[in-house]
Amino acid sequence: MKKRTISLLSLALLGAMVIPGAAFAEEGSVLNVEVWNEEFKSRITDHYPGYEEVDATTGKIGDVTVNWIITPSDDNAYQNNLDSVLPGNVDAAADEKVDIFLVEADYALKYVDADANVAMPLEELGITADDLGKQYQYTKDIVTDANGVLRGSSWQACSAGLIYNREIAKEVLGTDDPAEVQEAVKDWATYTETAAKMAEAGYKMAATVNDTYRVYSNNVAGPWVQDGKVVLDDNIKAWVDDSKAAVDAGQTTTAELWSDDWAKGFFPEGKVFCYFGPAWFFNFCLHADEEGSVAYDGGWGFVTGPQSFYWGGTWICAAQGTDNPELVKDIILTMTTDNAVMKEIAQVDADCVNNTEVLAELSADDSGNLALLGGQNPYEMLAAGAENVDMSNISPYDQGCNEEFQGAMKNYFDGNADYDAALGQFKSAIVEKYPELTTD
Repeated sequence: MKKRTISLLSLALLGAMVIPGAAFAEEGSVLNVEVWNEEFKSRITDHYPGYEEVDATTGKIGDVTVNWIITPSDDNAYQNNLDSVLPGNVDAAADEKVDIFLVEADYALKYVDADANVAMPLEELGITADDLGKQYQYTKDIVTDANGVLRGSSWQACSAGLIYNREIAKEVLGTDDPAEVQEAVKDWATYTETAAKMAEAGYKMAATVNDTYRVYSNNVAGPWVQDGKVVLDDNIKAWVDDSKAAVDAGQTTTAELWSDDWAKGFFPEGKVFCYFGPAWFFNFCLHADEEGSVAYDGGWGFVTGPQSFYWGGTWICAAQGTDNPELVKDIILTMTTDNAVMKEIAQVDADCVNNTEVLAELSADDSGNLALLGGQNPYEMLAAGAENVDMSNISPYDQGCNEEFQGAMKNYFDGNADYDAALGQFKSAIVEKYPELTTD
């Protein structure tokens, strides 16, 4: 399709959006965005100036058509899709070029690798270190290649904590005050003691063993893969031992994350004391808009829990070969550095944004209070957690290793295999998924 030159009329159509140098830049007429769900689409729809939604998978920014290409993450489908389309993107037809793709922490290193060279260095878009000066360092580290070149940017800071049911806390612990509840879950030994009290009162401590997995896995001494070999960290083994004991004691279940059984505790009749998650968990998971849910009635509280941890995050990458570099630049800057937009995201979506200034504002007054947390303001806690996130032990294989390990251990927890047999299942699955790795 014929290239277009952005004109003053186009800039007017883009509303409040300002694109440096756009009056002289040739840009494509189609913006293709690769995602695995609708989270980023909803952020753009709700917060990006000038965006107009056309239908579920199409929008407009000025005279640019925005195509949302959604490939779910199940069975590694999203990564497989990226692996198919990104290497040849530079030579793709104009309207078929990927312009933006998103990555998660578990596999970000794979796509910001300098040798892979599928994500553009942000400096090539004209995005400077000063532009990103308000972001948390870990969010930049995770999308920085081995040469120190930054290749992505995130609007989220995903430090996380323990989300507890206030009514159950008052019944079993005698209080729902966050400071006192934290004392009841301050370390894993105390957490286990509280779990026994919850079970005696007829409640599950957590909906599933998988709720605690990220807390353990984020506090390991080394990465899953070291010199091409899969290494089981002592803290992952501790999760196995603690989880097996909790299942056998009736304190939790082996339900899959995101399943209906796992989600029962979002409602009072589910009888679940706590979940573990970051700020995106609040609105994305807790059914906050559904009448009768615990969140709808402001029934949750938030504390640090046994160990600090983080979970997830979404990074925006500009695809090598994009024919919309100025528009991609503006999207990245607007969605990940603009204070007004980021504060709006925090207040409307209950997200913890990647901006130290905005989180300081939210922490300082009632503007950060969340109704689903009974009016509690979590942002000071989340900001402190974001300062302490350590990404030094991540590897490009984390998503596959985490998913396969949890799946294999379910057989052990359910009593369908002993530990060694379950571990063998994990090793077999990993070498099938990643033939280049060894497990012994």
